[in-house]
Amino acid sequence: MKNVSPNFGGHFDIDSKRESIQEIESIMAVPGFWDDAGKSQEMIKKRTTLEKSVQLWDDLMRQAEDVKVMIELGEEAQDEDTLKEVACMTSRMISAVEAAEFQRMLSGDHDRNSCFVTINPGAGGTESQDWAEMLLRMYLRYCEKKGWKTTITEFQAGDEAGLKSATFSVSGEYAYGYLKAEAGIHRLVRISPFDSNARRHTSFASMYAFPEIEEDDINIKISDTDLRVDTFRSGGAGGQHVNTTDSAVRITHIPTGIVVACQSERSQISNRGTAMKVLRAKLYEREVEERSAKASEIAAEKKDIGWGSQIRSYVLHPYKMVKDLRTGVESGNPDAVLDGSLEEFVVAWLMGVRRQVGDAE
Repeated sequence: MKNVSPNFGGHFDIDSKRESIQEIESIMAVPGFWDDAGKSQEMIKKRTTLEKSVQLWDDLMRQAEDVKVMIELGEEAQDEDTLKEVACMTSRMISAVEAAEFQRMLSGDHDRNSCFVTINPGAGGTESQDWAEMLLRMYLRYCEKKGWKTTITEFQAGDEAGLKSATFSVSGEYAYGYLKAEAGIHRLVRISPFDSNARRHTSFASMYAFPEIEEDDINIKISDTDLRVDTFRSGGAGGQHVNTTDSAVRITHIPTGIVVACQSERSQISNRGTAMKVLRAKLYEREVEERSAKASEIAAEKKDIGWGSQIRSYVLHPYKMVKDLRTGVESGNPDAVLDGSLEEFVVAWLMGVRRQVGDAE
């Protein structure tokens, strides 16, 4: 049985969290606190997050105390049924500790946020464009399994098949915290459905996640004079993801050259609002990279979309296997992975990165 002692709370920084809650409550008691709606809501959000962490720890300590009492009763009475119950309680507590440890991994500034995901093919024309669309479906299915809401905000169809670029929003708690683990280059090896000679092809596509950033979260000023806004008729794959009105919006941030687009809504105003959220997220990412490329989780994963830079390989021929080159996690069922079964890859990466950081400290 793992020992869950009060000292273990230092690992989760519980004392510091309790102090922070008291400080926030003191600030909330100051007259005029509610005058600034934005800051007050942010403070409440922070307090709620801290309270959840403390509550989780308190629940673990209660479970540990219950196990201790049951062990003492079972030993005194020499009751096998009681000892079996202790084993079950211990197993549940260990699972809870592991869940708490994983929750600690998602403690970044924006890990709780919703996010945007972009998919782009590498060189290779139709092959890579088709692979990019497969990745898009894989992540949409993963989000569906997690219970998150997704909306495709921009989709540019490929020349013959697949896509040239796609962006979708993900609304849900910890969406960014989880999906940032998938940022990077993905490699596919298969018999090409577009090759009449049925030869094996290797294709690359990239996936990047950007946290949704509210205007009050960061000090990024976007001037209207720095924007070029174009409207156009939606096109692409059709179906429920796009419409055929002239409401699609493309925004170019002139100082940086960043281009974002949204075509998911029938209202031009709604599309512009979503496009501005994507732009704000990308400008935030850019600022983080400029401040410290080494510290940026996003920048650390960005490389050319090609050989030697992939984070994961999906092999469909001559054998079937998916292997993450960062963590060593493998799956012999690529069909399930491509249908959104990504949790083991995501968890391994998040836990592994945190351990490396901890070891370095």
